[in-house]
Amino acid sequence: MFSFNKPILLRKALGLFLVGERTRRRGIVMESTLKELSNGESVLDIKDKCGVAGGVEDMYGEDRATEDQTITPWTFSVASGYSLLRDPHYNKGLAFTEAERDAHYLRGLLPPSVSSQQLQEKKVMHNLRQYQVPLQRYMAMMDLQERNERLFYKLLIDNVEELLPVVYTPTVGEACQKYGSIFRRPQGLFISLKEKGKILEVLKNWPEKSIHVIVVTDGERILGLGDLGCQGMGIPVGKLSLYTALGGVRPSVCLPITIDVGTNNQKLLDDEFYIGLKQKRATGQEYAELLEEFMSAVKQNYGEKVLIQFEDFANHNAFELLAKYRTTHLVFNDDIQGTASVVLAGLIASLKLLGGTLADHTFLFLGAGEAGTGIAELIALEITRKTSVPLEEARKKIWLVDSKGLIVSSRVESLQHFKKPWAHDHEPVKELIDAVKAIKPTVLIGTSGVGKTFTKEVVEAMASLNPKPLIMALSNPTSQAECTADEAYTWSKGHAIFASGSPFDPVEFEGRTFVSGQANNAYVFPGFGLGIIMSGTIRVHDDMLLAASEALASEVTEDDYLKGRIYPPFTNIRKISAHIAAEVAAKAYELGLATRLPRPSDLVKYAESCMYTPLYRSYR
Repeated sequence: MFSFNKPILLRKALGLFLVGERTRRRGIVMESTLKELSNGESVLDIKDKCGVAGGVEDMYGEDRATEDQTITPWTFSVASGYSLLRDPHYNKGLAFTEAERDAHYLRGLLPPSVSSQQLQEKKVMHNLRQYQVPLQRYMAMMDLQERNERLFYKLLIDNVEELLPVVYTPTVGEACQKYGSIFRRPQGLFISLKEKGKILEVLKNWPEKSIHVIVVTDGERILGLGDLGCQGMGIPVGKLSLYTALGGVRPSVCLPITIDVGTNNQKLLDDEFYIGLKQKRATGQEYAELLEEFMSAVKQNYGEKVLIQFEDFANHNAFELLAKYRTTHLVFNDDIQGTASVVLAGLIASLKLLGGTLADHTFLFLGAGEAGTGIAELIALEITRKTSVPLEEARKKIWLVDSKGLIVSSRVESLQHFKKPWAHDHEPVKELIDAVKAIKPTVLIGTSGVGKTFTKEVVEAMASLNPKPLIMALSNPTSQAECTADEAYTWSKGHAIFASGSPFDPVEFEGRTFVSGQANNAYVFPGFGLGIIMSGTIRVHDDMLLAASEALASEVTEDDYLKGRIYPPFTNIRKISAHIAAEVAAKAYELGLATRLPRPSDLVKYAESCMYTPLYRSYR
């Protein structure tokens, strides 16, 4: 392990280019709240903590092979016969050819019929559509993933708009609630307090040794459903499925992890089928020590360039973990940073309908947790970048309402640290409707996790103040949405521009069909992760999030605007992800954070070439 006292020496050791002083100063300005929380440290001030050389090698040429080249189905030895049919990485079911059946001892283990992957896909989709209950579809998809990995991803890629709500929000929320009952076989690593002092050994138990992306949760704040403890594993599993299907990241380099420190959900503690630790949630030093060991072990085992995505941690832990590890590890919090990037993209795109610039608008949030404050901060950063006004001044365009009312300066002493930057001078206001009337926002954003809070009175007030009010009900799952698409369009008499966190069907109103946009994190994090991986980036910087937002906003077409959408359809998500990956990688190279040299001349084409494709391969 190498250790350096000065960041510049570490950069030389990693083979990085130093950015100019002008770029460096701008980068430092752009990192605001998190920098304040981490004692003024910037991600550009790289620290070597448990530094181990990163990078992985495609040893067997599997990903470099073209579709017509044969590959060897390696496990620990060449897979054949019954073991080949039980290996989801290589199993093709009835698609094994006659020659493959002879070569790999499959005669008699399969019916005589030989099917194509296309016919298999048609059959599975037909079967899925027979299920009336979304959770049954989820379970069928998970079974397919455990049986035939390539068919699972082919299905998801080709039917993304239909299946995304099945493997991700909103169905994944119900799956997490019932995870103990539907649990069949592990799909990731479970690290509990029992493994304290042995986490590195646990990581070595995972069969894949080269890992690029880890999605980790402690299950304390799953969507808008609260503390689900160990059963939160459905979130990392679902997120990493999308990394592969939407972002083209190889499934073999993805690792879902749940850190089990107990749960404060008494219903789960009393449930005989609960699969986690049956104890109250550990906090304080015990919790911090386990997370510190985990972060050190990950870096020691997988290297400097493994992306660790924090998912669904409670507010107090989410901000502290991101602030603590952002300068020592390649970390990303999707609830804070991913959500912010997606919402900012929608806001940038909506300017073509609203008119003006971001600085011309006033934003009111219902909800001041990690999502709300993360979005607010990125909006302020974008305003600062476009207008050169100080960050503190840009923040004054943004107001937040929490459970106690409008966040104002008279409350500053009692506020959590991440809310303090949003305490502006104003008299106290308790109710959301009164805040709308007092602040007169042009944009209303819901991140409260509480359903039905954008009432008819609130929506009508927004419509009376603005010719085209932008209303974003972002809380998940659907039951927790602040309002529905139908309510937003009906109560505003068709004037609202609406987006939500969960999908809603098109709405007919006075002869016009409105198609609402879905501010889904899946637009950004798969492409964002691909950009980081393909460039060998070693830290996440705010400018990379802004680049992702602008890349996504640029994908919205005139046809989308005519339908009232401020996000593009998911049918083009692989193309969108490649574009986002290219812009993120370009920013990483500009900031001197990318290590894969030389820089590819065409980053979009390079991103597309790096993407995993789930078509069956021929076996020799």
